[in-house]
Parts: sequence; C-alpha cells; structure tokens
Amino acid sequence: MFDNSLTGLDRKQLRWLLALFFVALAVPTGVLVYQAYSQLKWEAFHQYQGEAEELAARIDKHFIQIINTEEARSFADFTFLNVAGDPAANFLQRSPLSTYPVASAVPGLIGYFQVDSEGDFSTPLLPQPGADPADYGVSGEELEQRHALQEHLQQILSRNRLVQGDEDDIAGGKTAVAEVRQASEPRRDRQAGPEASRTLEDREFQEELSGDSSATRAVANKPEEPAPGQAAFDRLNKISAAVEPEKKQKAASQLGRVEDLKLDYRYQAAPADERQRQAMAPKVPPAEKRARKERSALPEPAVDITTTPFEDVREAEVTGLSAAQTGIRIRTFESEIDPFEFSLLDGGHFVLFRKVWRDGQRYIQGALIEQQPFLQGIIRRPFDATALSAMSDLIVAWQGNVFSAFSGQASREYLSSAAELRGALLYQSRLSDPLSALELIFSITRLPAGPGGKVVTWVAVILMLVLCGGFYLMYRLGAGQIDLARQQQDFVSAISHELKTPLTSIRMYGEMLREGWASEEKKATYYDYIFDESERLSRLITNVLQLARMTRNDLQVDLKTLTVVELMDAIRSRVIAQAEHADFVLQVTCDGEAERATLNVDADWFTQIIINLVDNAIKFSARAENRVIDIGCQLQQNGKVQFRVRDYGPGIPGDQMKKIFKLFYRSESELTRETVGTGIGLALVHQLAQAMEGQVDVVNKEPGAEFRVSFPATGVPVELTKK
Repeated sequence: MFDNSLTGLDRKQLRWLLALFFVALAVPTGVLVYQAYSQLKWEAFHQYQGEAEELAARIDKHFIQIINTEEARSFADFTFLNVAGDPAANFLQRSPLSTYPVASAVPGLIGYFQVDSEGDFSTPLLPQPGADPADYGVSGEELEQRHALQEHLQQILSRNRLVQGDEDDIAGGKTAVAEVRQASEPRRDRQAGPEASRTLEDREFQEELSGDSSATRAVANKPEEPAPGQAAFDRLNKISAAVEPEKKQKAASQLGRVEDLKLDYRYQAAPADERQRQAMAPKVPPAEKRARKERSALPEPAVDITTTPFEDVREAEVTGLSAAQTGIRIRTFESEIDPFEFSLLDGGHFVLFRKVWRDGQRYIQGALIEQQPFLQGIIRRPFDATALSAMSDLIVAWQGNVFSAFSGQASREYLSSAAELRGALLYQSRLSDPLSALELIFSITRLPAGPGGKVVTWVAVILMLVLCGGFYLMYRLGAGQIDLARQQQDFVSAISHELKTPLTSIRMYGEMLREGWASEEKKATYYDYIFDESERLSRLITNVLQLARMTRNDLQVDLKTLTVVELMDAIRSRVIAQAEHADFVLQVTCDGEAERATLNVDADWFTQIIINLVDNAIKFSARAENRVIDIGCQLQQNGKVQFRVRDYGPGIPGDQMKKIFKLFYRSESELTRETVGTGIGLALVHQLAQAMEGQVDVVNKEPGAEFRVSFPATGVPVELTKK
C-alpha cells in the first residue's frame, strides 16, 4: 500500500509532505524545550534573586555595624584630650579620634569634626589653643599635616554651607603652629607652686570630685530651637526630601533617575506599583532609635595656662599622673546624644552627623566621607566577591538618583546616562536607617540557566539532529522508493516490449513457414530470424532469472580456475554470432601474457557479463558510422586481468557514468527512448563481477565508450614474474 501511495508522488510533493510532518513534530518539541528552558531560567532567576537579597542584607548589616560603632563613641571622643576610665581617677589620655593619619573602619573617611552652638568648627586632630603639640608627641611636620586636614574638612563643610566660610579664619589656621609654640615657650620657664595655682574654682572642682557639692553634675537641657550656626544641618535631609525630582540629580550624579532605567520586569510577580512600594520601603523595618544619655568628663584648665607647665600634662598622659597633680580641672557632665543621621552633600561627599545636648547647648558631631571610596569598600568589594558580578549590575541610587553602577563587565564602567543600564530587574531594596535614602538595585544582564540549562541545550541539539537526520533519511528512502517504483513500472513496460517483439517475430515467421508461404531462398533467412529472436529471449529470460535471484540474495557462484584462453574461446562463438546478426564487426584481441593467466571465476557468469556488455554496445552504437565492437584483454601490473568491450557510438554523458550500473536505470524515458532494453543488463554485470571479486568501470573514448572488467589473476606467467 505504501509503494502504491508513493507511485502517485514525485520528489517535490514528498519534500512538502515531509516538511509538514517535520514542522508538526518540531513545533511541539521546540515549545517543550522552550518551556523547560524558561522554567530553568525562572529557577535560576530566583536562585540569584536569593543571592542578591542575601548580599543586600550583608551590605546593610555592614552599614549597621559601622553606624553602631560610631554610635558608641562618647561626646568626649570628639576632643583631642579626654579622661580615661572613671572620671574620679583623673587620668588623661588622647582621644581615639585624634590619631593621624585618620584610622577608621569606615572606607573613605576624611576626618571627624564638631560644631558648637556658636557654629564654630573644631576637630579632634588638634589640641586646644595654647597647648604645645610637642607635649603630645606631635611633630612640627605632622602638625602642619593635621592643620591641612582640618582646613580641608572646614572647606568642604563651608562649601556646603554647613559652617561659616570665613576665609580669614581658615587662613588663620596656617599660623597656628607658630603661635602655639611661641605661647608654650614662656610657660616652660615659669614655675608656680601648687597653692598659688589653686583658685576658688579648683576648690569647687575638688568638692565635686568628693561629692560634697550640690552641683555634682550638669544635666543636659535640650532647647526647643537649634542654634543659628547649626541650622544648616537640620535642613540637610529636609531639603533633600523636598526638592523636585529633576533637581535631586545634582547632588548625586548626572546619570539620571531610577525611573530612567530601562529594566525589564517580566520576572517580577508583583505589579509595578507594588514593586515600587516595596522598593521604596526599607527591607526590614528597623527598631526606632532614641536619644541616649551619657555621663562624660573633659579636662579644662583650672589655672592660667600661661603659668601651668604643659610638661605636667604630658607626664600625666605618659606616667599616669592624676589631673589634680598637673593643675588640670576635670569637669563631669551629662549629655543627651541623638542617633546618627546620614546625608549626601551637594559636593558629592557623605556626611554622618549627630546632635548632642550639653548644658542647654547643642553640638553637632560627625564625620566627612568620600563618596566613591566609601561605596567601593562597602558595596563594590562584597559584590565583586559573588557570582552576581559576572551576570548582573548593581546600581546604587540616592533618593531616586542613580550615581553609581558596579559590574564585572568592563563595558559598564563608563556610563553617561541611566538609560544605558538595561536588563531584567533582579532585586531592589533600601538600606536601613539612617541610610534609608540609599537604594540597591540588581539588574540581570546575562541570566545563565545553570547546569540544567546545558542538559536542556544538549537534549535540544540532539533532538534537532535526530529529527533532521531522520527526516533526511526518510526523504532519501521515500525518494528511492519513488524512483524504484517508477523504475519497476518502466521495467514492466520494457520487459513487456522486449518479450512481445521477439515472440511476435517468431510467431509470424513460424506461421509463414508452416503455411508454406516462404520460398526456399527465404526459409534460411526466416530460420535465422527465429534463431536470433530466440537467443534474444534466452538472454532476456536469463537476466530476469538472475535479477530474481539477486533480489532474493540467492546468487550461488560456482568458481573454477580457468585460463583466459579458455574463457575467451567460450565466449567467442556466441558474441561473434551476436555481433554479426546485428551487422557489427567483432574484433577480439588478447595479450599473450594475459592469455596464459588463470582466473578463479564462474564461466557462465563471466559469459553473461561479456554478452551483456556486447549487447549494450550494439544497442547504443546502432547509428555509429564505425559499426565495430572491440573485445580485448591484458595483464596489468597489479596482477589483475582486465577485459575491455568498446564501441564507437556517442559515448556516455559524464553525469550518468555512475548511474548506469544501478538497477532499472535508463538514460532515456520510456516515452522518448530510441533503444531497446530493460535497464537490468549493466546492473547484473556489476553485481556478478562483484560476486567474483571483480571490478567494473567505464571510460569514454573518442569516439565511443569502453567498459572494463578486472579480475585478480590466480596464476601469472613465469616470464612476467621474473620481470
């Protein structure tokens, strides 16, 4: 039934049919692979989303640790000299914030500062005016560097209108070193007794230490209104929150707003407004921080500093002498300290500051931080240490302004606008207070599907190869079956013609002879026609029988060792008669060396091969001017005997040189062919020669074509062996 259906198809129709079948299988397979790959992408996305959430939590925890460390600093740490341990012990020491270079766990920290209620700026880097820095181990060169850092801090705050920008005051700091040294030299020459240096204030101080005075401490009273010199700090975050969105960009960078990011939200399950609400809110609502109270102690001069030797202060710091022995008054007080606030200045620096109330006066204490070193140390380094850096961008925004983007890709290092940041939104979160204005946005630039993605990819490739290879083989098989079906139809048509023509001739001449219609002269001719047609029928039937056995793999060869002379003698009479009846001249030549060689062949099969080749030569050179058939043999150097059958016809087209040995193949269609034949003669020649370990080939001559059949010689003449 399949063969019958193929007979109504041609190759083009078969291609369309298989193409539709291929699409019908490929589309569902592609959808299945796509869904599997999408699922792996989804799982990978959520895996990396969890990593991004964990990284954001780690960064936030690091920030909180830094803030908590700074929160633990006392009021007295922001002065150059403070009291160690219990104030009653009266031991003096330098503040931990007075070290130079500035040492801090905060990346990018420039330095610490303090602004008093009058708006005056100070830093723990420098001792009180009038003190000799050399007494504290500060050299002249280091003192100049400390003054330079103080001026740098003051200039940054002044440019951002947080402290007074009096250039004279700033320039005055340049002469502070000389003034302090000049003031300290005379004091080293003055000597005063302990009683002379003691005043009423000293006695009150001693009473405070002993607990006899009612004024044992000064309680901080928080005023309702801030001092005019500190109002700029109150306006920092209020101004940042109140400015219009297009003006917020100035403080952060020129990259643009978060809204300008061209992020893809396809992996986000929540609606856009819900995502925005979640992103704007801190990830974990922090516990509300309240102001704390602490008891502090600071050294203050109890006598005239011009009469008190600062060597005593230095000695107290080194040897552990009490402040009472050095003439320094220790004052204890209670202060109320607000939590730290964090803000971004117009100049691009971060400022971390807090408000402190002491004796009804407010102080501002804080630190200035470089933006990029701070972000590099807190955000960039932990981000680069994760796998996220290879396939995502970490965008840092302040109050909706994009001012940094970190990525492991070199192409992301230089950005001109937020629109250049593309990808799928992975995770978005704000940090905890006081850094709630700082936002981390992770965007996927290249989402790997993980190990499962490789499996799906290889399965898809293998399926595609199997489908393509399978359909190609199906096409070749179908096309071969179509060709075979048509060839079989042609064969049936040809065999019918080949059988009908000789039978008709035999019947016609037989009737003429039976009825006595032929004269004596023509009887011999009629007998010859009957003989020739019977020979033709015999060869045709032999070929068909051989074809039947060949298709059933029932070829049984009877190999015998024969000389070439014997083989040539066996075929000579048969092929000569065959050629002469077709009005062809047969020329048989054979080398002497080849004649004495022996072959291991089947004599009947060999005869059938030569007869088929001669019959083929006669049919295709019937219109040749030179009606000659050449048969020859020669012994080759490789020890094979080659038999040649040549005609002088038109030859064989080059594109058909290999096809002519295929079963049922004919160079002409059944409607246009001018020669007789069934298309099985040369196929049988090829099959029979291979069964006897021979080879068949054909070459074109000028004119005609020459068929060559080679068999390995089992016996070679002695003369050739010696050669």
